[in-house]
Amino acid sequence: MEKAIETTRLTKTFTVPRGVVDLVRRRPAVDGITPVDEVDLVVEKGEVFGILGPNGAGKTTLIKILCTLILPTAGSARINGFDIEKESGRVRESIGLVTTDERSFYWRLTGRQNLEFFASLHNFYSDDARNMVDDLLGVVDLKYAADERFLNYSAGMKQRMAIARGLLNDPAVLFMDEPTRSLDPGAAQGLREFIKGEIVGERGKTIFISTHNLEEAEELCDRVAIFDDGRIKVIGSPADLKASLGDSSKLSDVFLHYTGKKFEERGGAGTTAPGFRLNRRGFPHRGGGLGRRRGGV
Repeated sequence: MEKAIETTRLTKTFTVPRGVVDLVRRRPAVDGITPVDEVDLVVEKGEVFGILGPNGAGKTTLIKILCTLILPTAGSARINGFDIEKESGRVRESIGLVTTDERSFYWRLTGRQNLEFFASLHNFYSDDARNMVDDLLGVVDLKYAADERFLNYSAGMKQRMAIARGLLNDPAVLFMDEPTRSLDPGAAQGLREFIKGEIVGERGKTIFISTHNLEEAEELCDRVAIFDDGRIKVIGSPADLKASLGDSSKLSDVFLHYTGKKFEERGGAGTTAPGFRLNRRGFPHRGGGLGRRRGGV
């Protein structure tokens, strides 16, 4: 099989800046933070590969490095055969990125206008852009809401828009950073079925997905890497990883075995219940369902 992603001892260390007070008082320098620590992995073309770990494990930093958004401190990586540092432009041409950051869209524009704008950044204009956007709106089942403002979309609709944007340049590899975060259980299940059926089944894309959801990892991924403290602890299919510990084992047992820590899907104490997130005032707010407008039945 051909390699879609290959990394060798990939490392990222963020230095902790020292202020004037630290220098005056001669406080000792603080060691840097290393969210990605000598990561070695190979992802084959057509594979759905998952990075499974709790919040703060370094999953997003790893994806940002592979998408050329930040540079590694050490090590190397190749995407579709292109070096992420020496051939970053070729890498970006061949990948798509799906994030849960709603702020990256223009809320006062319609869904169609948003996609047409982002298509122009890929040098698609006029009829080509309109045709491509129309096709993708059909793929993610949002034609009926294409001319509504993005701010009126439910959480599930916004996430489908993010997927459509990630597919604009017809990428060989699609990176997805916690794609079902903030969705209620029904919306999350619908999105997982869409990813498996349409993006993988119909379009044959290579998917690199980060998640802290055990159910999502088992349902979507051909192979999973247990990731904690910036390091890959073990790689294998969900079935093989569970079988290695016994017939009744779960992925949470695998995580505990290789990290010595209990897996917390929602980040442990202080988080909201499944399907909820905190609003700006700190109160739980429920995400909208997949394909439903806010306030809809």
